[in-house]
Amino acid sequence: MTSALIVIDVQESFRQRPDWAEISAPDIADRIARLVDHARTRGDAVVWVLHAEPGTGTVFDPARGFVRLLRGLTPRDEEPVLTKTSHNAFTTTNLAQWLTAHGVDEVVVTGIRTEQCCETTARLASDLGYRVRFVLDATATQPLPRHDGRGRFTAAEVQERTAAALQGRFAEVVNLEEVLAGPVPVAAS
Repeated sequence: MTSALIVIDVQESFRQRPDWAEISAPDIADRIARLVDHARTRGDAVVWVLHAEPGTGTVFDPARGFVRLLRGLTPRDEEPVLTKTSHNAFTTTNLAQWLTAHGVDEVVVTGIRTEQCCETTARLASDLGYRVRFVLDATATQPLPRHDGRGRFTAAEVQERTAAALQGRFAEVVNLEEVLAGPVPVAAS
């Protein structure tokens, strides 16, 4: 099986928003860096995805300078950095073509907004035929207002809902330590 770690929207744009103070994993860049190191050691592909909203004047407008990876995350030359304008990492990028060209049949989904871009990418990847592993604690989100105005879901509730919706239907939901404990191929001597 050929696997690719997909790092979604772990970007400065989110740190610039007032709700960053409520992020479920302020250390998300460190968590992602551990997964990236593990993937590279295994020989897996790493794909970086950034979200952009050109011309909006928001923190997601590339002209503002925040559409860049969080400090501590550095792609290698062979690792694509894709920019999307939709909620999933496939629709407005060439991600599917890149994965196909590299023989990838499993994606490992991580990043920012558990229930938004990460979940949407996982669902679409499943529909496209990829085996999907969703690293729940290597995603981050904030509390969300309830649709009927009766308070908010906590970030933990948002993540639990995403895990329940994905597990066994669209993805295998795993945690960071499970992934890091996975086998690392032994180099040939």
